[in-house]
Amino acid sequence: MTNIATTEKHQASWITISTDEYDSMKETIEVLSDVDIMKQLEEGRKEGTKVRNFEELAKELGI
Repeated sequence: MTNIATTEKHQASWITISTDEYDSMKETIEVLSDVDIMKQLEEGRKEGTKVRNFEELAKELGI
């Protein structure tokens, strides 16, 4: 772990996002943090399982 020392005053900045976007970000973090799911994804790639990006899939499903 790196130790960080700051001597400046903290100035908070704010951004606003929709609750849907926030929930999506949380879910993405949960998936990326799940070692078992990430192993399954990697195994699928190694086996040649077709991978599509979300936009392509959403368009195909009409969502």
